[in-house]
Amino acid sequence: MNNLLVMKFGGTSMGSAERIRVASQITAGERGARPVVVVVSAMSKITDLLLDSLRRAEAGDDVGLEADIEKLRERHVAACRELLPPDGHEAAIEAVHRLVGEFQRIAGGVLMLGVRPPSSVDEAIAIGERLSALLMAAHLEAWGVRAVAVSGADVIVTDAVFGSASPLMEQTREKARQLLLPLLEAGVVPVVTGFNGATADGRPTTLGRGGSDFSASILAASLDAAELWIWTDVDGIMTADPRLVPEAAVLDEVTYSEAAELAYAGAKVLHPRTLAPLVDRQIPVWSKNSFALDKPGTKIVSKLDAQEHGPRAVTSMASVALVSLEPASAALSGTKAMARALEALSASNAEVLMLSSSSYRQNFCFLVRKDELAAVLECLESTLSLELAHGYLRPISVDENVGLLSVVGEGMKGTQGLAGRIFMAISRENVNIIAIAQGSSELTISIVVRRDGLEKAVQAIHAECRIGEQAHLHKE
Repeated sequence: MNNLLVMKFGGTSMGSAERIRVASQITAGERGARPVVVVVSAMSKITDLLLDSLRRAEAGDDVGLEADIEKLRERHVAACRELLPPDGHEAAIEAVHRLVGEFQRIAGGVLMLGVRPPSSVDEAIAIGERLSALLMAAHLEAWGVRAVAVSGADVIVTDAVFGSASPLMEQTREKARQLLLPLLEAGVVPVVTGFNGATADGRPTTLGRGGSDFSASILAASLDAAELWIWTDVDGIMTADPRLVPEAAVLDEVTYSEAAELAYAGAKVLHPRTLAPLVDRQIPVWSKNSFALDKPGTKIVSKLDAQEHGPRAVTSMASVALVSLEPASAALSGTKAMARALEALSASNAEVLMLSSSSYRQNFCFLVRKDELAAVLECLESTLSLELAHGYLRPISVDENVGLLSVVGEGMKGTQGLAGRIFMAISRENVNIIAIAQGSSELTISIVVRRDGLEKAVQAIHAECRIGEQAHLHKE
């Protein structure tokens, strides 16, 4: 299908009846010129509410569970009444009650059993996206734009890793084209739930962190879309977090690699997995602000026409933990210990944000997100239990008083003296560097510092490398 546009609206862009109106206006405007597929997140804070409800159910808190379910129902019924005319909202409200009833049934099973099976959690939390897809499709219909809500479980085929599933692209491509192309050819806008899919035998799954963005890119690739637009609440991809660096600027273009590295290192515009399905098909992505429609946003492409030299952005993460391991004697090879530790990290499904090692003492450290630390330590202690018990490996050390900053730019490769300038800028602020890592591509330099010096280090690097100024000059 020619010139197909896939648009994804995030939680804040779907966060209220007013925001859904804006998303619908954007969709209607684009639909007038070309075929459009919409992918939606749950309304802001709804996924957290659903997860809290399941935790209450597991703990046997039936009163708290019922109160949460009532909040879920009231918020979506209220949105129905605001979005739809009086003679048209009853059917939508009835559909909201049915979906809330589905969640109530699953949560009731958790309450009875006292456990949250991962497959049940995936089925339950997908209700948030199904509710927002229902609201947006109904509102578009009320506006005279033909639309239908579609569950991602009917389109995206995944493996059976519940909570963080990966798509099976060939099967997804077949199902997506079979279900969505006839709708598009008939002039209907499919409003697809983000974040969720299903195994080949129909068991509901979710795609993990950044899952709604990932859903949109999977569908864009499967349908050979001309473009993917991701609507958020920021103006685009910036040279730094503007809360830390007031002079930070929006980048007009970045490469897939730069965007993925920035996302991986803490930029909140998208998740790095989002870009993977798009690279081979060279589908451009726009990051846009649904709260500021006049802003052009950032375009993500395979290659820039004119490559700038030096860093293009600096990003940071504060909620991280540094885990260190060290063999206690030569009886344990550091290489073998690292291999087994990485095996444990793989079993924990945690993302390794940075890894650094020492050649003499054979010690090594890696950085993970704090919310994944408990699972990481559990898997490490299980996998390395014999080494720890017999003293071949020193006790695992954890430092949570750290932060990660990453300097990113394809133009950094071969730039002489750059690393020295970065380290000097940090040292001038009296911030101690704890660990350093740089990939062979020279695309990213990652640095771990003390948490209380993280903001100063980011500001110092941004100023030293004149990153914001370079972004402004490039636009001019």
